Amino acid sequence: MADEVMVQPVTLSILEQRVLGVLIEKQKTTPDVYPMTPNGIVTGCNQKSNRDPVMSLNDEQVLTTLEKLRERGLVMQVQSGRVDKWRHLIYETWNVEKTEIAILAELFLRGPQSEGELRTRVSRMDPIESLEVLRDWLHKLAARKFVIYLGPEGRRGTTITHGFQDEAALEAQRSRHGTSLHIQSTEPGVLPFPSTNTSEIAELRKQLDELRLQVNSLAEAIGALKQQPQDIPPAH
Repeated sequence: MADEVMVQPVTLSILEQRVLGVLIEKQKTTPDVYPMTPNGIVTGCNQKSNRDPVMSLNDEQVLTTLEKLRERGLVMQVQSGRVDKWRHLIYETWNVEKTEIAILAELFLRGPQSEGELRTRVSRMDPIESLEVLRDWLHKLAARKFVIYLGPEGRRGTTITHGFQDEAALEAQRSRHGTSLHIQSTEPGVLPFPSTNTSEIAELRKQLDELRLQVNSLAEAIGALKQQPQDIPPAH
């Protein structure tokens, strides 16, 4: 389908990834609460299970993120009784199928994962019969640059991430996951690249994600303060 090829991944902030991931996940796992209220989205963003990193977002952060996503044409607000609710527009905007959107949601919610981890976690939203079936879906998404392999495609243990992030974030993930394998050089006299301790990688990744979240929160808080009129006390 020619229209699919023309859709390019956009760069999403960490908060935009989390909010979109929550909207997709809840649509599939708890359709009775979808579309979602802002309060429900906050709760979904901050839940401790199936999330990496664990966040602690407030109402203002989530509402600001929803507005940014609406400007991008990725979500819309709907009237439901006396409460405004939100739903995503990913099917319409990105031309993806139901299994593809589940894969993207899982990567938005938990970050880079191995094929085995991804298959298990995506299957709670849409069943994937085998690793080969998952690889077929990943191959289609990779062709559109919606997912990116951080290691050799098709090799056991290869890690996958999504393509909706900037190059700096991708390079950091490649450094953590793509070069953590024990690489044997073919050149005589060259020592193999040392393997990296996986517990250290996990801890560094957690710290980096927490720092990135703090920076985003501070930037949004500063932006909000700049928009507020400042009271100047009268001169005495």
